[in-house]
Amino acid sequence: MEHPQYLIDTNAVIDYLGEKLPVKGMDFMNGIIDNVPNISVITKIEVLGFNAPDKHYKLLTNFMSDATIFDLTSNIVDISIDIRKNYKTKLPDAIIAATAIVYELVLVSRNASDFRNIKGLKFIDPHSLQEVKS
Repeated sequence: MEHPQYLIDTNAVIDYLGEKLPVKGMDFMNGIIDNVPNISVITKIEVLGFNAPDKHYKLLTNFMSDATIFDLTSNIVDISIDIRKNYKTKLPDAIIAATAIVYELVLVSRNASDFRNIKGLKFIDPHSLQEVKS
């Protein structure tokens, strides 16, 4: 059986790098990070947009240089528009959800309320490790 591939949301990156996940969540994320982590260009913008101290910023930039970053494509834009219209989702979250859908990735996020109802999106909360399929 093939293992699922994941797209890591901004909050999961921050919680992981800040070691704010429970032990099982850290172990889960370590497994994802040991492979090449996948993120949306939105996550890169959000994570590197923080005013972090130099030592933390270096950790963030190192993470980004190890990650596969999915840029916006016309498919992602079209699905983001549909998500915004149908679910009243914030633009960054719509783009992240659309990226996961387009690339058939399971989204790793603690924001269940933002993603729970989006049809076709699979996500897992690294704090509880409960997978949700919409």
